[in-house]
Amino acid sequence: MALVVVRPGMLTTIQDLGRWGHQHWGVPVAGPMDWYSHRLANEMVGNSADAAALEITLVGPELEASEETTCVVQGAQFDATVNGESVELQRPFVIPAAHRLRFGMRRSGARATLAVAGGFDVPLEFGSRSTSLVSGIGAFGGRALRAGDVLEVQSVKRAVFTGAVPSFDLPSGGARVRAMRGPHDAMFTPGSLDLLFSARFTVTPQSNRMGYRLEGPRLLHAGSGDILSDATPIGSLQVPASGQLILLMADRQTTGGYPKIATIITADLPLAGQLAPGDWIEFEECTRAEAVIALREQDARLRLPA
Repeated sequence: MALVVVRPGMLTTIQDLGRWGHQHWGVPVAGPMDWYSHRLANEMVGNSADAAALEITLVGPELEASEETTCVVQGAQFDATVNGESVELQRPFVIPAAHRLRFGMRRSGARATLAVAGGFDVPLEFGSRSTSLVSGIGAFGGRALRAGDVLEVQSVKRAVFTGAVPSFDLPSGGARVRAMRGPHDAMFTPGSLDLLFSARFTVTPQSNRMGYRLEGPRLLHAGSGDILSDATPIGSLQVPASGQLILLMADRQTTGGYPKIATIITADLPLAGQLAPGDWIEFEECTRAEAVIALREQDARLRLPA
């Protein structure tokens, strides 16, 4: 059983929940930009949460099924058809043998997850099936999909979920996300911290899976704008000497030498992952305790009833 890539779209990659535990060797994590939609799509077709799925960015692909294939799409909303007939992507649907799934106009959000019952059967590298574009690790030499690629599907029958799913409010031109100060907030002027949590920033066209370059008011360092390189968690807000924010995302490097003024909380990373160039982003200050509660609530929404 396989899906054949007829057209790859703008940027379609294979991702699971990431290549964790190897950063001390310089191996990037990768994984989905929107972990919530990735987990939800897999849950709906009976897969484990970390099964390999497709991440589709801005322009969707065209795929042909070699055999009948059950799949679901979560995250960004697209028009889509199977052999010319419209399908509702947020619920499981079937692509019959020799039929094609075509993505049309994108309606909202920036990235969608396409999961298939059984998951995509690609080799594990460093314990993960994720594609790391920056390091060339993963299926097909760590690159995005191309026309003619064959995506093998594990032929395991799964029970699909057909009930109502937890809602996920996609960005409409921008999003307000919660962030905790630090770890290097003491390296910035008090006015810069005030600006961070009051100003609006714009995602520039120089943004990608590695990170978003944000345009907005300049944030000033109290002294040096450099640090000894240290770990770079996803959601880190780096500030180089230019004073313009860099939001580190899924394909980020493992270490970096710019101070990090704040970090987006895990519960709001899926929302940030749905932003496209030209969208705005605002930051709301959040405590660690509030971040933990938000993550627990979000995790509970993903536990679909049997």
